[in-house]
Amino acid sequence: MTPALQATGLGVRRRRGWVLRDCSLAVPPGRVAALVGPNGAGKTTLMHTAVGLLTPTTGTVDIAGEVAFMAQDKPLYDSFTVAETLAFGRRLNPGWDDSYAAARLAGLGIPLNRRVSGLSGGQQAQVALTVALARRPDLLVLDEPLANLDPLARHDVMRALMVEVADRPLTVLISSHVIADLREGCDWLVVLNGGRVQVSGDIDDLLTEHVVLTGPAGLADGPAGRARVVEASRTGRQVRLLVRGAPVPDPRWSARPADLEELVMAYLRSPEAAALPAPAAVRA
Repeated sequence: MTPALQATGLGVRRRRGWVLRDCSLAVPPGRVAALVGPNGAGKTTLMHTAVGLLTPTTGTVDIAGEVAFMAQDKPLYDSFTVAETLAFGRRLNPGWDDSYAAARLAGLGIPLNRRVSGLSGGQQAQVALTVALARRPDLLVLDEPLANLDPLARHDVMRALMVEVADRPLTVLISSHVIADLREGCDWLVVLNGGRVQVSGDIDDLLTEHVVLTGPAGLADGPAGRARVVEASRTGRQVRLLVRGAPVPDPRWSARPADLEELVMAYLRSPEAAALPAPAAVRA
C-alpha cells in the first residue's frame, strides 16, 4: 500500500543550522496523523516541505495524489464575505467542488453573506477548512488548526475531520499542542523533537508497546537490560520507568499500559530516545 506521505532522509538546513535532520516517516492512506513536538521542533518546516513550500536540503518527500494545506493563521481575507471567499477558492482551484463547499457551510449554519471579520474564531476555522476540503485533496495538512479555539470549537473541528475521513478517501496530517484533542480524533502518531522523528506509528500499537513500570530503584537495571527505557524518574526508593517492549521482569514491579499523553511527554523530555524499531516482545 503506497503511503499517503513518505519522507526519506529529509533534511532542511538554514543559516543557524539544521531545522530538520534525517527525518524518515510514512503515513498510510486514510489515517488522521497527529504531528506532535515542542516549539522549534521543526513541525511547520516538515509540513511546508511536504506541501512544496520549502525545498529540502537533503532527502525526499513524496505525496500520493493532491494535497491541500491550511496554515496556522488560517489565511482568510477579513474584508471578504464567505461567498466571496468561496468564489476566490473556486477561481484558484480547478478541481473545486462548489456544491460541497456551500452545503458544508450551510450545514454548519455559517451565512454566505457574513464578512469573515464578523465570524467567530471557530467559524473562521470551519471556513478555512471548507476551502481546503473543497479542493478534494488526497492529503490534508493542517498546521495548528485548533490554536486559539475554545474547547467546543476544537471538538467541532476534530469531529468534522473524522466525518470527512469516514466519508471519502482522505489522509490528514495535523499538528497541535493539545494532546487530548488529538487522542479523540487521530489514529497515527508522529513525535518530532529537535528536528528528528522519534516515534511514528499506529497509536493503538504504540500504546500496547509502551508500559509504565514502578518498583524498587535497586532493580531498575533489570528492565533496562531487556527493553528500551524511554524515561526514568526516581522518588525515594521507588523508580518509575516508561519502557518500550518489556514484560514485568519481577513480581516486585507493578505494570500498566501507558496513556497517550505520558507516552508523548516521555519522548519529548528525552530527546535522546531515538526513533528505532521497537524491541522484540519478551515473554515472562
